[in-house]
Amino acid sequence: MAKAIMQLDGLSCPSCMQKIQGALAQQKGVSDVKVLFNASKVKANFDEQVTTADALAEVVDRLGYSVLSLKVKQPQ
Repeated sequence: MAKAIMQLDGLSCPSCMQKIQGALAQQKGVSDVKVLFNASKVKANFDEQVTTADALAEVVDRLGYSVLSLKVKQPQ
């Protein structure tokens, strides 16, 4: 599993956090999602054979939040 780490703009309330977490958790290949409200970050573990970090960032973008940066950490 790889991990996508997204820095967001526009994360302004706890309901925003739940909206993002729910949408990403429903994506095929995603096994774990954590939204860090105070840091405006999202961390999502995903199977690279099923989805991509760019596809996950696109889901967040469609929800109306800007992805300022996207990093992918490979499993060690």
